[in-house]
Amino acid sequence: MFKFVLGPITALPLELPYLAAVALTAGGMMTTVCLLTFAGSGLRNRWMAQLNRNRKRFSLRSRRMVRIWRKYGILGTAVLTPILLTPIGGTLVAIAFGEKKWRIVYYMLGSAIFWGFVITAAVYYFRDFYHQFIN
Repeated sequence: MFKFVLGPITALPLELPYLAAVALTAGGMMTTVCLLTFAGSGLRNRWMAQLNRNRKRFSLRSRRMVRIWRKYGILGTAVLTPILLTPIGGTLVAIAFGEKKWRIVYYMLGSAIFWGFVITAAVYYFRDFYHQFIN
């Protein structure tokens, strides 16, 4: 969530309008999602191989991840990506479970726009507190 919040926080000193901050925040997340989904297959495969080499196949964490995926699927992963996972983590989870590329992009875009509006509204609402903290 920290990285996702940096967009609206950076938009404050630049005095960007609210909608521009939302668009840039969502666009930043979608840049990462699209790069990993479409262009990063070789890098992603090497990274996943490194992760899986020294891991137990059925650890408590992997079982929990499978249980959550079966219950919530791509929608739950997309909703949790900006606030708990990162764009990198959420995309890798979706790819690891074999989700189609267009569905990853579609759901992540919806999530990025939704959370972009929510987090930017919160940051802009607490703008005065932010200015007091900085000064």
